[in-house]
Amino acid sequence: MTTPHQPRLVLFDIDATLISTSRSGIRAMRVVTARLFGQGIDIEAVEFAGKLDTLIIADILRLAGQSPTPHAITTFADHYRQELQATLADPATTATALPGVHTLIDALAATQGLTLGLLTGNFQHTGTIKLQACGIDPDRFPVRVWAEHAPHVNPTRDHLPPVGLAQWACIVGPDHAHPRRAVVIGDTPHDIRCAKVNAMASIAVATGGFELDHLAGFAPDACVEDLSDTHAIIQHITRLTTA
Repeated sequence: MTTPHQPRLVLFDIDATLISTSRSGIRAMRVVTARLFGQGIDIEAVEFAGKLDTLIIADILRLAGQSPTPHAITTFADHYRQELQATLADPATTATALPGVHTLIDALAATQGLTLGLLTGNFQHTGTIKLQACGIDPDRFPVRVWAEHAPHVNPTRDHLPPVGLAQWACIVGPDHAHPRRAVVIGDTPHDIRCAKVNAMASIAVATGGFELDHLAGFAPDACVEDLSDTHAIIQHITRLTTA
């Protein structure tokens, strides 16, 4: 295993990159939408993949004819957290880490100079619920960037990597926390884009709703079917964060 001397940061998306929860988040949001606004609102019309939960909820509120005020978003998010907890506690819900994830996390955690991170559109509470349901401890990731950390009124995933860099700088020092030493791993074009606009490398993984060829069209720095080949993933990370 490579043990680089310079600091490196690996930022993982959560849903369909590290874990699968049988669309539990969407199912929970559908229940909450019906509970708060009645039946007949088709939330499948909303884009979920790669988006921040803040924006997803705002879109659902607009579909329901509601204004996406901070209070309305917070109210929906509170109901969503409770419903997600119940959904994942249901024995009929399958929640699991994706192939190779546990082994990869162990290997990266043991790599000298490498910091593990999360960069996700999930809120902290709901993202933590999902990870724990899949047997992953969020505390294994010293850098954790959640949807609510975006420092903008109308946030996108593009706004999250600088938050991760700031957290990383507190660990390794500002002189070492360079974007070119960081890589984002995710399953959507949004993950690729947020890395590019922040001068980071990206590894696209086809374990979500996008095929490998489709992801490759967005020009990630590497593209893999899944995270099961630990040695190959570490080689990609090492190559892409050498500066």
